Amino acid sequence: MFASLWIAKTGLDAQQLNMNVVSNNLANANTNGFKRSRTMFEDLMYQNIRSPGELSSQNSNFPSNLQIGTGVRPISTEIIDTQGNLTPTNSFKDLAIDGNGFFQVVLPNGKLAYTRDGSFNINQDNQLVTNSGFPVQQESGIIFPNNLVNDPTIGLDGSVTVNSSSGDNSTLEHIGQINLFHFSNTSGLSNIGNNLFVETPSSGSAIESKPGSEGIGSIKSHFLESSNVNIAEELVNLIQIQRAYEINGKAISSADQMLQKLSQL
Repeated sequence: MFASLWIAKTGLDAQQLNMNVVSNNLANANTNGFKRSRTMFEDLMYQNIRSPGELSSQNSNFPSNLQIGTGVRPISTEIIDTQGNLTPTNSFKDLAIDGNGFFQVVLPNGKLAYTRDGSFNINQDNQLVTNSGFPVQQESGIIFPNNLVNDPTIGLDGSVTVNSSSGDNSTLEHIGQINLFHFSNTSGLSNIGNNLFVETPSSGSAIESKPGSEGIGSIKSHFLESSNVNIAEELVNLIQIQRAYEINGKAISSADQMLQKLSQL
């Protein structure tokens, strides 16, 4: 009887964590480049009461086993890396990845992080940075010249060009290249907030590629990628979680009532 209480408790704990993950998805429904997560579960160890093939009292074999499970546990929160919708904007600094890949940014401690959020800005040093001020790309970064005549052009292949002069004598000058990075196991990346991921042994090392090559997506200037959260789907998940939570709570209540009856005998 006590076992049933603890088994149902593992169900409550699992559904509470599941609720937290879904709530975070909904909270970031309007976050640029956000990738929703889902919780993965596995059953706990089993108590073996009878193994299949054991002899029965009639001197024959039991065709099946007799086992009692001990509950459930969450094992991972998997990143769902499907692409969000691309929304047009009026800024050349807004970049969206159409396909696979991440932008690379440099953190204040010198470590590298990766993001799908292409809502970039230009700092006091004319360097392309995230809205948190982190430089985009490790290799020298993207630095724009002073007194730009026109907005720079960022091509589908990540090439960054500017007009070096105005009028009939204007010429395009290549000032940088924005490459994209991908991983053998995207679900192995670790979320650190600020729309950033860092690599882990599970994700494998970042692989740098030119946009539009080797199965990597292209870069679209004047666009932002929306969150890939489907609000209707997450609301359905909430209802399912609520029902599962209620059922596990009912199991605890029923086991408690049975214990009370037993104590009165």
